[in-house]
Amino acid sequence: MTEVSDRPNRIPWPPLIYCVAIAIALILGYLVPLPWLPSPTSDLLFAFGWLMVVAAIAIDIGAMRTMSRHRTTIMPHRGSAHLVTDGPFSFTRNPIYLGNTMLTFGVGLISGIAWFLPLALIAAFATQKLAIEREERHLYARFGKRFRDYTKRVRRWI
Repeated sequence: MTEVSDRPNRIPWPPLIYCVAIAIALILGYLVPLPWLPSPTSDLLFAFGWLMVVAAIAIDIGAMRTMSRHRTTIMPHRGSAHLVTDGPFSFTRNPIYLGNTMLTFGVGLISGIAWFLPLALIAAFATQKLAIEREERHLYARFGKRFRDYTKRVRRWI
């Protein structure tokens, strides 16, 4: 088998990307604070942020449980044993990455640190380039037509 079909990456990029984005957002929020919306809008954003965090955690846990049930790895740098298409994977091909992005957005809304919002988008873009596209090549090499059919039914993000 080729290296692409054995495992998508050598480094587990997504957790590193989101941790770096969060760290940069916190540092920039301290060094270069951006203005935030006044009350009552900030109160609504705070509440919406908590809803996003709860939804993100639910999506992440659901995806992890689904992958565990199918006995395939959750680690983004290991090869997939099975193509998972049910549970959260039935509405997004990347529920954990979607959850991580939602979590980063939610923390930004809760904390009122505006830097979280653009950095969540940058982290999502970097995740797509460094992980998702490589994982998709891996899954296509490993599962062929089944994966191609799945990509036609379910979008990459939402």
